[in-house]
Amino acid sequence: MRPLQSLINIVLVPALTGLAVALAVLLWAPGQSTPAQLPVSTDNNTDGGTVSAGGVGTGPVSYADAVDKAAPAVVNIYTRKVVKRETHPLFDDPFFQRFFRTNPEPNERIQSSLGSGVIMSPDGYVLTNNHVINGADQIVVALHDGRDVNAKVVGTDPEADLAVLKIELEALPYIQVKEDTSLRIGDVVMAIGNPFGVGQTVTLGIVSATGRTELGINTYEDYIQTDAAINPGNSGGALINAHGELVGINTAIYSKTGGNQGIGFAIPASVAMRTLTDIAAHGTTIRGWLGIEVQESSPELLKALGLPEALTGLIVTGIYENGPADKASLNVGDILVKINGEEADNARRAMNQIAALRPGDGIDLEYIRNGKVKTTHAVAGQRESHSTVE
Repeated sequence: MRPLQSLINIVLVPALTGLAVALAVLLWAPGQSTPAQLPVSTDNNTDGGTVSAGGVGTGPVSYADAVDKAAPAVVNIYTRKVVKRETHPLFDDPFFQRFFRTNPEPNERIQSSLGSGVIMSPDGYVLTNNHVINGADQIVVALHDGRDVNAKVVGTDPEADLAVLKIELEALPYIQVKEDTSLRIGDVVMAIGNPFGVGQTVTLGIVSATGRTELGINTYEDYIQTDAAINPGNSGGALINAHGELVGINTAIYSKTGGNQGIGFAIPASVAMRTLTDIAAHGTTIRGWLGIEVQESSPELLKALGLPEALTGLIVTGIYENGPADKASLNVGDILVKINGEEADNARRAMNQIAALRPGDGIDLEYIRNGKVKTTHAVAGQRESHSTVE
């Protein structure tokens, strides 16, 4: 019995003592919470669905609500175009037809293509890319709810690769546009469209860059870059944020294979909405015009002109007679350094900046002439539009 008594003294007594101490601590502090009971809150201010514990974000849970909100307004667009086959004139000769064309083929064939679009208003205005519907003889819009209808082209803006369509249906869903169109690199975005004709598809990514220009895609370029997958058939579809609001129109991809490689481009919603408003109201896109041709400065060119090589600006190489710049007394050889207070160091960006103005808007110009800084004021004219109206 003595060994058993020793075992009790060595093992059980310390264990019971420890248990009593632990119970006393718990009874003394009944209001203390265990880690599993930390308060959990939902934060919808930035990404539309994150869960945070103790104030620390743990990432998105689901974007299903955002997709449910936007997806009904994203449509599939099917186009049909009659293409004439080219044949040698000899084959139209009855003599040759006797020997070579016993079963003549039709001279026309139907060419089909597909893309995507976005219903922008309850009265049936639809935005898509111009290249989706360009040259089409028939355009069919298929809605998310199973309905389809022929669409009419209201107008196009090839320089920005946008087109405005009109459909006539009752109870149309339409997308909500983000009023504050500023985007930050890293914002979550989703691309909705009909890639490869498989049906409506949603892909997730982030904003990789904003203000992308000089891609050689269109005359006016100011793209959102994203790694959300954009594939053939996605063109004209919606790029939405985590709240289901439209932030861009999917337009192009950079790819060496023809498939998605994580570099896609979308036209900002603000640009698309302006085109929609202009075409719906005026039948054409309204853009500001300064009436000059410019060349970006380079150290070699500045050195040849006897100017500081570190100077940045746009060298005026041409002026349209009686245009806004001519009336503001600008001369060939002047170097623009600021346009409405913004640095004029990129020709593409300056063109977009002027185009964003309305005819009659003021343009404050700062320039260098003969080594001296001067200022002048111009009034924006209207750029000749290349838009087409049906």
